[in-house]
Amino acid sequence: MTVDSPRSTTALQFRRFRQNRLAMLSVLVLLAVVALCFLGPLAFPFNGEDADFDNIGAGIDLFSAHPFGTDDYGRDLLVRVMEGGRVSLLIGFAGAFVAGVIGVLYGAVSGFVGGRTDGLMMRAVEILYGFPYVILVILLSLLFGGGNIALFVAIVFTLWLTPAVIVRAQAQSLARRPFIEAARAGGMTGWQIVTQHIVPNTISLVIVYGSLLVPEVILSESFLSFLGIGIKEPQASWGNLIAAGTGQMQTDLRLLLLPASLLAVVLFCLNFIADGLRDALDPNDR
Repeated sequence: MTVDSPRSTTALQFRRFRQNRLAMLSVLVLLAVVALCFLGPLAFPFNGEDADFDNIGAGIDLFSAHPFGTDDYGRDLLVRVMEGGRVSLLIGFAGAFVAGVIGVLYGAVSGFVGGRTDGLMMRAVEILYGFPYVILVILLSLLFGGGNIALFVAIVFTLWLTPAVIVRAQAQSLARRPFIEAARAGGMTGWQIVTQHIVPNTISLVIVYGSLLVPEVILSESFLSFLGIGIKEPQASWGNLIAAGTGQMQTDLRLLLLPASLLAVVLFCLNFIADGLRDALDPNDR
């Protein structure tokens, strides 16, 4: 009986992911949306905050300077949606990464150390879980003075908890494995064991959950901006663009449909990618 090397296992997982047509299509669509949001505004000689007073409230005209028209302030709708997507995607991916790193390290240390330290660390998580999400974000935003940084910190602070709980359970199981005992006997410190053995052995679980965390962060930012707590005018994000479009949906539906459609496409793609990663990395389905 042969044991697959880590390289062959990774290759098998990647091949299984590529065989998931819906996941691969979602990757391509997501990359196209990311390219549109980050590179698209460069094709225009103005930004999303510039007003064209000669074309206030212009409609869709694909051959004009404003292909999808302008809003009530004369700002180009397409450019604002692309710039808003840039903000939402940056917060989504960066927030998920930071929250994931914090949660993974916290959970790995808690599960590996165990005992009273583990109990205290998990009590802190339970206390934070007890606070209503929106209220906690509002309090943190007020504490940090509002703005993009405050929103980012608030989202990260509230979303690292679940990764911590998941990784902690995995770390508790790994801490009793023979190779961990061998690492202790070999003189490795607790931190070295956590970073070189515990965390790498939870990487599949982290990747799957991290792919679910990205749409959660994007949705949180959009929801908070929709409520007026997050990104504020004149800066655009999909959340506040959808909020503005909702107020005018009876007179100008395009103001709502364009940002809402792109947000929905990104969320669907990320969820299909997460499903593909789960199927590819599931050790019970190899």
